[in-house]
Amino acid sequence: MIDLPLLQKPYPLTADQVVQFREQGFLKVSNVFDAATLQYFEPEITRLTFAHNDLDGIPMEERDTYSRAFIQVGNLWEKSEAARRLTFSQRLAGMATELLGSSGVRLWHDQALYKEPSGGFTPWHADQQYWPMNSSLSVTAWIPLHAVPLEQGPLCFGRGSHRKRIGRDLPISDSSEALIQKEIQDQGVVEVIEPYELGDVSFHLGWTLHRAGPNTTVLPRKVHTVIYMDCNMQLSEPSNPNQSLDHEKWTPSTAVGEVMNDPLNPVLFAKESGYQGIC
Repeated sequence: MIDLPLLQKPYPLTADQVVQFREQGFLKVSNVFDAATLQYFEPEITRLTFAHNDLDGIPMEERDTYSRAFIQVGNLWEKSEAARRLTFSQRLAGMATELLGSSGVRLWHDQALYKEPSGGFTPWHADQQYWPMNSSLSVTAWIPLHAVPLEQGPLCFGRGSHRKRIGRDLPISDSSEALIQKEIQDQGVVEVIEPYELGDVSFHLGWTLHRAGPNTTVLPRKVHTVIYMDCNMQLSEPSNPNQSLDHEKWTPSTAVGEVMNDPLNPVLFAKESGYQGIC
């Protein structure tokens, strides 16, 4: 097995970066991984994504807006030891813990988000609309496996939108795009979009509004994501059908009011004891 030291080496976030994340609801960080690390994982993540692609063979023009936006495959860590190494990275989980200000983080799930050539835009939305969690202490690490220029559809964030309560009852759809776009304009929310350089990783809170443009290039946009939650996160009563589905899929043995201690939700980092510690 190839030694990839950056997977486990701590990344020293500055106090200013932590403050920026909590005020703006997102943070893009440079040089989290080097080229060698990304080149090691990209072929396997890509293989898994296309092997489990439910959209294979469906022409783009026959798909709905959600399906045109990306190929989505979850819990890759169960399908491959290489994917598990990336998802379970102490480097990433330690950063998530620091940004949330928690004593540790559990895995909610991972997923590949591949935007195909000619793939459509990803509508405005907030991730936690789908998640039956009893607090807002959730964060997604968005890990491009290559540099992502504006033409490939990097993330666009609504600065400070996690504090606005805009569109929290809207799943990803054409309606969420139109209604949230109007609200962020009316409320003066600044949209922030930048290309990602090789090795950049961004983190955004579960209630931070975000979208992505279409992929107008001839190459797929290849992204792996890991979603973390506070290690003491409890399951709340699902408030919509999507949350009920996510309860069944991502934490099936957890009852409402219990800490999400399902085998699918291992502790990935705890300040007291490090990797897979007790928090």
